[in-house]
Amino acid sequence: MKPWTFLCACDMQPGSPRSFRFRRQHRDNWETALRQLRNEDAELLLIGGDLTRDGSIHDFEFDEVRAELETLPYPCYAVPGNMDTGNKHSTIGHPRSHAEVTAEQLDRFARFFGEFPWSFTHRNVRFSGIYAALAGSGLPHEDRLWRFLEEELPAQSPADHHVMIMHYALFIDDVNEKTWDLTDPDHYHDWYFSIDREHRLRMFEAMKATGVKIVLSGHIHCRKLEQVIEGVRFLKCAGIAFPQWADRWPDGDTTLGYHRFEVSESGIAESFVPLEIESDSDEGYGPGGHPDPEERDYSLAWEEPPEEIVGMKSR
Repeated sequence: MKPWTFLCACDMQPGSPRSFRFRRQHRDNWETALRQLRNEDAELLLIGGDLTRDGSIHDFEFDEVRAELETLPYPCYAVPGNMDTGNKHSTIGHPRSHAEVTAEQLDRFARFFGEFPWSFTHRNVRFSGIYAALAGSGLPHEDRLWRFLEEELPAQSPADHHVMIMHYALFIDDVNEKTWDLTDPDHYHDWYFSIDREHRLRMFEAMKATGVKIVLSGHIHCRKLEQVIEGVRFLKCAGIAFPQWADRWPDGDTTLGYHRFEVSESGIAESFVPLEIESDSDEGYGPGGHPDPEERDYSLAWEEPPEEIVGMKSR
């Protein structure tokens, strides 16, 4: 078999100067990544969520990034991220409770980037994509997720390899770790970046049952050395927009970039492609993180917002 290549990119978050917040650094880094991706001799690109900065609020951010992805010389297959559709749910209040994922946001993402979860075979590899943060949400989309993992995937024709992409990491350190306490300031981010134990173990069993051998995840913006658990390779992928959580692991690397995978007779080999230039721009405006609705001040925008929000102080 002649070797061939697929790519994985996560956490682009370019934002838009028409929104209530914008960072030139994020846009610069996405434009650098896009130039590099256009020059890749690849057959497809997997996108592990956070295609937008405020896609959970603005359709125009989805429009813009979709148009940019259509300039690539190969197809793209995306799963949503929390900046696109909202965060994982909790049974108690927390600093990001106001930004938890909704059915409306999920359906909006699907209108721009297709229905999910999804699965297809290209050559000798099956690719599947899920939004794991649905687990525990109680949304109708959660039932669809479990049906996909436990009924539909097992019925698919087997392939030589099975690669799954998701936004949230399944776990932080180990698949059997506890559910992190989001009320503990020392472990809030462990909770925020991962899937709770009950749902995580159920997903892991489904992955093993359907022959998943590689699991790719974004969300953390920090690349970690591959972990192999019960024969499944877990890769926490680099971000493109900006780095974070640099001190969480001794082998963590916040260099920005994307991942290249070569498929050959001997298996699937991964390599990391750093951005040729990392922007150090401090230009921008508006709040970071997951702002409350009252913090959305469109008078700050560098470019005219869409007509439906012109003159609005908040949304």
